[in-house]
Parts: sequence; structure tokens; C-alpha cells
Amino acid sequence: MAKQKKAPRPKAETPKGFRDYFGHEVTTRAEMLRQIAGVYHRYGFDALESSAVETVEALGKFLPDVDRPNEGVFAWQEDEGDWLALRYDLTAPLARVYAQHRNDLPTPYRRYAMGPVWRNEKPGPGRFRQFYQCDADTVGSGSVAADAEICAMLADTLEEVGIPRGDYVVRVNNRKVLNGVLEAMGLGDDQDKRDAVLRTIDKFDKVGEAGVRELLGKGRLDASGAYIDGVGLSDEQAGPVVAFLTSKGADNAATLTNLRAAIGGSAIGGEGVDELEQIADLLAAQGYGPDRIVIDPSVVRGLGYYTGPVFEAELTFEIFDEKGRKRQFGSVAGGGRYDDLVKRFTGQAVPATGVSIGVDRLLAALREKGRIEAREVGPVVVTVMDRDRMADYQAMVAELRQAGIRAEVYLGNLKNFGNQLKYADRRQSPVAVIEGGDEKDRGVVQIKDLILGAQIAETATLEEWKDRPSQFEVPRDQLVAKVREILDAHGL
Repeated sequence: MAKQKKAPRPKAETPKGFRDYFGHEVTTRAEMLRQIAGVYHRYGFDALESSAVETVEALGKFLPDVDRPNEGVFAWQEDEGDWLALRYDLTAPLARVYAQHRNDLPTPYRRYAMGPVWRNEKPGPGRFRQFYQCDADTVGSGSVAADAEICAMLADTLEEVGIPRGDYVVRVNNRKVLNGVLEAMGLGDDQDKRDAVLRTIDKFDKVGEAGVRELLGKGRLDASGAYIDGVGLSDEQAGPVVAFLTSKGADNAATLTNLRAAIGGSAIGGEGVDELEQIADLLAAQGYGPDRIVIDPSVVRGLGYYTGPVFEAELTFEIFDEKGRKRQFGSVAGGGRYDDLVKRFTGQAVPATGVSIGVDRLLAALREKGRIEAREVGPVVVTVMDRDRMADYQAMVAELRQAGIRAEVYLGNLKNFGNQLKYADRRQSPVAVIEGGDEKDRGVVQIKDLILGAQIAETATLEEWKDRPSQFEVPRDQLVAKVREILDAHGL
């Protein structure tokens, strides 16, 4: 009888496009989510936690990565035949929630949601298939005041988490203005050409005005020397697009004037410019000037999805890329008005507007600016000198915790005391507490300042440290007070 082969051990590795998050990463994200939620709550938005799994029909649209299974979402078929999928954003579930519970919800319904989303996309550097989003939306209001409020809230949120004025700008545009430009071009109902123009507009940041002109016309050579076919428009037809993309003026008033010229006599375009003017006026009345929120026609995000105002938060400070080149950090949030999403469920138009913040990108930005410490301070470690006196050590740690101090008892191998201090060092602990039999008999404890001890160890001379001991002997009843004193001295 052949010997049965053992099953191979599974590889201990994360799937491609996913990663694990450890202590400090989790706590800093949780703190940021708490700060963002505080701003959203202050603006009157209610929390919503919807299911991470939706039916494929409820999600409605798939992502554009059609080369992936299930067109960009993680989906599977139930035994009953229904197809389910992990949510790829937090907006599609909101549309389903509102349609399902609209009779029980206030109108407008203002909600915020935070959590992971999943996209079955090709992974790459800095591009993960699970990431956090932080959304706020108003459903059931067609007023541009709702759009202006979202922009103001976005600015407040960035400042709340540590991005000061001058390091960000919220840029606002309107899909209706672009529709007016397309009308002024005389494209009529030629959807293929309209889509081609939209794709070209989306390349403005990369190829500039001259490149857009070439792509709207006969075409152009790209950086590799390959020829890219153009849309085939005449210079006269392309004129409104170029005027639209280059219409940003010295202030909002000048920009709006330029936009009115770009749309010609288009009624829908005029409606879009009027809405932008109302948004600018509403924001100015609240003290949000163009140093924080500005009308900017170059914002062309999701133009096939949004139906009115669109906005994007961009961080304007410079960072160095992986090749050492300076570049702006870029976008960390975006959103806009999407009045057709709920209609899929109800058959009736339901106006909605909202914003989504990329939490992981915001955290990365704060790290770049040095506003998040690279390492987290660990707990105070109470060492164990006598395994039979574990109750004494647990009493110590309980006193520290009751005083609001993060603390733990060492619960590892007790054979080598040096391992306990190595453990405390690895945990980045600020303080170690030591009580052996001698200390117990005398009613004292030893308290070791590990932060100061590490500084002394790194210094070539002890001269500057001779008046600053790193270990203290104090009465047992002064344990908490002395630990607090050391933590306060280090600003912890």
C-alpha cells in the first residue's frame, strides 16, 4: 500500500494586493476616524453601518477593470443562484439602504459611514485591494446649499486631522458646465464622440493645453513615440473645450465669467455656472475663501457618474517620490452630486450629494509631514521576579490601569530576567517596574525609566547624564505617582 503523502503546509503570506496592519497603524487610523466622525457629527450627520456584502444587482455597476474576474468586484454565487459581492465603495450601499428604508428615514437623510471596501483590481505599488473609506452624504436635497456644506465640511475635516490651511485646497466644478461645453461643440447625440472628448479632458493634467488640442484633432505622439489617434474635431469645435479647461481666473468671479463665455448659449451650461456661483457665495458667507475652497474647471473626476457639482480635496505641499523627485501629494478626497443612483431602486429621481475621504492616503500625508510619530509608545511593563507572587504584580498593574496608565504584567518565560527587559524594549515601553523579594520586604519598588536609559546608552559620555538617574527606588504606595511623573516628563 502506497504511503499517503502529507498535505503541504499553507504558505504564511498575505494574498496579493492585501496587507496586515499592526498596533500603531491600527490605533492611528482609529484616531483619525474618530476625528473625522466628530466633524461629521458636528455637522448633523448620523452614523450608518451597512452590510459589507450586497447583492450584485444592488451594487448596480461594476468597476472598469474588466480584465479581472467579475469585472472588478469580489463576487460569488449562492446555492440559490443569487450573486453576492463585497462592496466596492460606501455609496452604492447607501442607495440601497435609502431605497429600502426611505419610509422610516427623515428627508433629507444625512449619514456618514466608515469602513473597508474591496476592489478586485490588479494590485501595484501603493494600490491595495482592501482599503478604508470615510463618506458623508445628504440624500433627498436638491439644494446647492447641500453641496456647499459638503465642501465646507471637507475643509474643516482636513484641518481637524492636522492639515493646516495653505497645505490643501478644495476644488469645485460642475458636470452641467461640461455638458454645456459639449453642446457648444455641436456634437449632438454622438455619444461615442462625447465619450472620447471626456476621456481627452481627463488627460489635461498630463498633456496640457497643447496636448488636448492635438488629441481633440488629428492626434499626437506620446512620450514613447507611439501615435495616438485623435477625436477628429475641427479647431472650431475643439475651441469650447480648451476655453473650458483654461478658464480658471485670478479669482472665482473671473473664473465664472470665463466659464459663461466657454458654454456659449447653452441653457444647461448656464445652469451649472449659476450653481457654482451660488456655491461660492454660500461658502464666502461662512468665511470659506478661495484660499480654502476654489472654483476650478480642471476638476473632471467621475464625469460619467456625477450629475452636478463635483469637488476634490488636494494636498498642495511637496513630497519626494521613490526616485527622489519633488511632486505634490495630490488628491485625498472627492465627491459630488449624483441624482440618479437611488432612482435605480425606486424609479423616481432622488437628489443626493456626498464626499469620500481616502483614509489611508490621509494617513500617508500626515506621515510625510511628520505629524504622526513613526513608532508608538508601548505599555508600562511590570516585571515578575517571583512567579509565586503573581497576585502582587497583578495588583500593581491594576493600580496603574485604574489611574489611566497603559500597563501589563510580563507573562512570558521567567527563567531569564534579562528577557523581560528585552521584551519591554521591543514593546517600546517607557517604564519597567521591578519588585524582588528584597524590595518586597522593605516595602519599595524599583522604577526604571527606559526612555532615559536608552538615551544614556546612545551617548558616548555619561557626564551630561550624571544628575539624571534612570532608575528610582520609591515606596510601594508611590508607584503610580512616580510612573506618572516619568511619563509626564517625556510628554506621554
